[in-house]
Amino acid sequence: MEKHKGHKESPLRSRTKRTRGRRSPSQALADSRRTLSSPCIIGVKLFSHRTHRGQNTFCGIAMATDPDPDVVVFEAPAHFRFYKSGNIERLHRPPCLPPGVDEATGVTSKDVVLDADTGLSVRLYLPKLQEPSKKLPVLVFFHGGGFVIESADSSTYHNYLNPLAAAAGVLVVSVDYRLAPEHPLPAAYDDSWAALLWTVSAQDDWLAEHGDVARLFLAGDSAGGNIVHDMLMRAATNGGPRIEGAILLHPWFGGSTAIEGEHPAAAAVTGMIWCYACPGAAGGVDDPKMNPLAPGAPALEKLACERMLVAAGQSDGLAARDRAYYEALTASPWRGTATWLESEGEGHVFFLEKPECENAKQLMDHVVEFISAGSSA
Repeated sequence: MEKHKGHKESPLRSRTKRTRGRRSPSQALADSRRTLSSPCIIGVKLFSHRTHRGQNTFCGIAMATDPDPDVVVFEAPAHFRFYKSGNIERLHRPPCLPPGVDEATGVTSKDVVLDADTGLSVRLYLPKLQEPSKKLPVLVFFHGGGFVIESADSSTYHNYLNPLAAAAGVLVVSVDYRLAPEHPLPAAYDDSWAALLWTVSAQDDWLAEHGDVARLFLAGDSAGGNIVHDMLMRAATNGGPRIEGAILLHPWFGGSTAIEGEHPAAAAVTGMIWCYACPGAAGGVDDPKMNPLAPGAPALEKLACERMLVAAGQSDGLAARDRAYYEALTASPWRGTATWLESEGEGHVFFLEKPECENAKQLMDHVVEFISAGSSA
């Protein structure tokens, strides 16, 4: 285990292009049970609805059948409910914070509407300039929330990106893409791609004056990490911009069959949410956008970035998928450099829920270090 500068023994396991020992089946099962009972976004539970009409299946997951469209078929406690009608009830509604000057960090933010018809917008974060003439790296960030909740202006991400912009000295573009089910996928992917192309065009005065789009980074958590993967694939096939680095924070991937170290319930939950957000997906949850390791998925060696950081929580039900993604990438002919980070004892996107904990601070340090690593090159 590498020791991170400025700390003693770090509980955040780090490795670059190396593999690590796998957990025992009993450890994996215990971790999955903790995840499935946790309040975080991936800690969802299949809604149990008793009925005399039997059951139906949706993307291979058993659901109650009932003629009443208001029947709840799936629930993520304190986050959202899916109804048989296809509607959603969003229970997780963090306050939306206005842009402006953040007194704690000195970072200034503003909102820019990119498409009035679709509502696509971004929130930019400009750190306090130590050297006004020096251009800053640009980081395009995609928020998480299972493609169905959260936004760029929510307190969850506003309070995360202000300190990130300040610590890394990076100009952040946070994308507010459209949400499912009102706007099924690929709407979120298309919005994210449009925002990425807008960013590199440097039409905004902040980007033109202070941003160095030649030093471009992509980052996202959970569903946002999934979006990062899609952006890298699009950049490779559509002649996209040069991307120096990609940061996948607890990325959300899945598949129809549980893999080693993954509890079957976690795979089922992922499949349910994905099929709700993307009902037209080819292959269901084995669509290459959700399962990059599915047969026939585009080769990972095509990923259009030079460096990648993949971070996971040891107790996260997604950790096995994240690790498999990292190991497949490093085993491929991809010519970049990848780093794996695993926060011991932590669940899904813990750094958003408890940013002041030691593991969250150390993860932030690694993200900052990753961004700054190429500054002297």
